Amino acid sequence: MTAEPRQASVGYPGGLRVRYRWAGTGGGDAVFALTEAGGELFEYGDRAGVGFERLCRAEIRVESPAGAWAARLASAIFDAPAGAAWDSAGLLVVKYGFITYGLVARTGELRWSHRSGSPVHAVIGSSRLSHVLVQAEIETFALEEDGEVRWRVGHSDVVADAELVGGRLVLTSYAGLISALDPATGRALP
Repeated sequence: MTAEPRQASVGYPGGLRVRYRWAGTGGGDAVFALTEAGGELFEYGDRAGVGFERLCRAEIRVESPAGAWAARLASAIFDAPAGAAWDSAGLLVVKYGFITYGLVARTGELRWSHRSGSPVHAVIGSSRLSHVLVQAEIETFALEEDGEVRWRVGHSDVVADAELVGGRLVLTSYAGLISALDPATGRALP
């Protein structure tokens, strides 16, 4: 194993409480030993590829006014899962490794998944956007409610941080360069 199991709890609007647990390569047994009873359990690890059982593993446990559910994910790299509640779409959008998952917030069913060419750093949502923003190391893309790519922008340097500031998606590269994109269109802003 490359890392001991870790965990985080996050509260989202609408009464969603999410507990994330994850571990490094071969750590699935340690993560799943803590699985709570109740609600449906979904296995989505196969989205990461063949032999997913031996990869880094994560489990998310969601409690909502509609009930509880859990989903298991896999990643080829050690990563902390994180997400954003997308209220208007009724989704919990979770990033883990190279994959972004659109999970129905009330039930845990997979509506879509999207694989990036580089590790995903962040999922960013806003009530002012009709899509969710996904920031990977070398690309930024916008995903529609059905998982279709609305726009995609490639980067020549690795993006280390992304955040919405004043109606702009502000990106900071590892080299310290700062750039901005229009979050609605992906066009570069001055």
